[in-house]
Amino acid sequence: MDMSTMSTSNTTTTTTMDMSMMSMTFFISKTTALYSNMWTPTTDAGYAGTCIFLILLATLFRGLLAVKAWKESAWLAEETNRRYVSVAGKGTKSERISMESDVKNMTLSENGVEENVMVVKTRTMGVRPWRLSVDPVRAVMDTIIAGVGWLLMLAIMTMNLGYFLSVLGGTFLGSLALGRYVIAFEH
Repeated sequence: MDMSTMSTSNTTTTTTMDMSMMSMTFFISKTTALYSNMWTPTTDAGYAGTCIFLILLATLFRGLLAVKAWKESAWLAEETNRRYVSVAGKGTKSERISMESDVKNMTLSENGVEENVMVVKTRTMGVRPWRLSVDPVRAVMDTIIAGVGWLLMLAIMTMNLGYFLSVLGGTFLGSLALGRYVIAFEH
């Protein structure tokens, strides 16, 4: 081989894989591509920045779940407080309820005051009606939550241990900061 025509170049190797090379074990590499070859850290700072991004993305994911639970709770409260109007020809809700076989008439007394009430067993909650003010917002929120979740899944599927631990760390931070809101609004 003619050495006079050879040139040397300084190249940086990156860790990219196709399906035939996919590893089923975690590995440690600071040059693993995330989402595309354009996002391949080449320095320690770039790798740290990528890990910080994944921590923030996982924390955002937990925040989105908390916001969705809060909105669902608010929408349910709004619906139960909604005022309904009477329609001509239809009886009021209290008239329809009084004709059901499950209704029991009782008298409650408190501090000497008596009140006649109807005890109605709650059946399963029916499907709530479609609302323009609620359902498109719910669909957008679900789409964003799914997209962020899939981005986190793709980061874990690189099998890079640093990326995996970053997602776990972000999930921990998000649950630590916002987890109580998800539980509070679900009940």
